[in-house]
Amino acid sequence: MLASRSIFSTLRPTLRPYSIGSPRILTRPSQLSHPRRPFSSSSSSSTNTSNSNASAGMYTAAVFITMLGISYAAVPLYRLFCASTGYSGTVQTDKSKFSADRLVPTATPRRIRITFESNTSDALPWTFKPELRDIYVVPGETALTFYKAKSQAKDDVVGIATYNVTPYRAGNYFNKIQCFCFEEQRLAPGEDVDMPVFFFIDPDFLDDPYMKDVSTITLGYTLFNAKHAPHLAPVTPSTGQ
Repeated sequence: MLASRSIFSTLRPTLRPYSIGSPRILTRPSQLSHPRRPFSSSSSSSTNTSNSNASAGMYTAAVFITMLGISYAAVPLYRLFCASTGYSGTVQTDKSKFSADRLVPTATPRRIRITFESNTSDALPWTFKPELRDIYVVPGETALTFYKAKSQAKDDVVGIATYNVTPYRAGNYFNKIQCFCFEEQRLAPGEDVDMPVFFFIDPDFLDDPYMKDVSTITLGYTLFNAKHAPHLAPVTPSTGQ
């Protein structure tokens, strides 16, 4: 018994009394092993996000500029394609179709009404209209008509015209021997000019089942101010086509 007390007396000083009024505050292990980082970490994340946004913006701008350049470069190629195929109602200009055997009126009672329309851009102070509203032709028959333009401007102005045919599917058979489309025309104040259109309908028109219900073809021109339509400027020097 004395030995037990002696051992207890020896250990007693090392024991701490339990205090109810002073509870221990436990810290979560996650807080001990991973202390909270300073605010600079969120700032770094924000910087990375800004860099990513800037890169995305530069990429988008580069794509836009590239596509814009391609679209302008494609205009002359598209125009040549349309002129050679009649796509989207563009008049044919392929001279291989102008052989003598095709320039003979066909012996058919089916006559096609050709109507003419004109439009002028608001940026071009000209009057512009066809001298004839319509004519009737048979396939293979050549026809000549004129459009008249007159300048109402106070200075010299250069105009340029685009054209199309409706219905679109008939454009493949509308052959233009001579016209003023895509040619620059300069008019002085008050000056006027007659611009010719010499054309014929290809005889193959009669053999196409898609043309059976086509009795009227409309040729339309729109005049623009060449200053505001640089992409319409002639690709090669004018040859009267």
